[in-house]
Amino acid sequence: MSCVFCAIVAGKAPAIRIYEDDDYLAVLDIRPFARGHTLVFPKSHTVDLTDTPADTVAGMAAIGQRIARAARASGLHADGNNIAINDGKPAFQSVFHIHLHVVPRREGDKLSFAKGLFLRRDPDREESGRLLREALARIDSAEKD
Repeated sequence: MSCVFCAIVAGKAPAIRIYEDDDYLAVLDIRPFARGHTLVFPKSHTVDLTDTPADTVAGMAAIGQRIARAARASGLHADGNNIAINDGKPAFQSVFHIHLHVVPRREGDKLSFAKGLFLRRDPDREESGRLLREALARIDSAEKD
């Protein structure tokens, strides 16, 4: 089994399980950014945001929100959380089974989770907006066909 998350779901790879239901699993990350860093993923294999149904992504977000709330209420004493989906290799996705990161944060923890990872100024916001609107229109049209 080449997908580590599928192996975890099948019980063939070890993991510390935080949450599980019929469709989703949440486990502690083996290389955490912070104590309690949890990965939420569907049991059914999809690679990234482009091939994952929207309701599956919404389900991951709902579970991630619950885990974030638990991080604040637990002995981890989180003051906040970073929530992220790395979509594709250029976005630092390293396991190609979609998953949501929930990273508990504490005031003053000095973790630079997103520092330097994104462009602060778009050189042509109008053009970027036009390109995205046109692509959304094509996608919407294709979904109606």
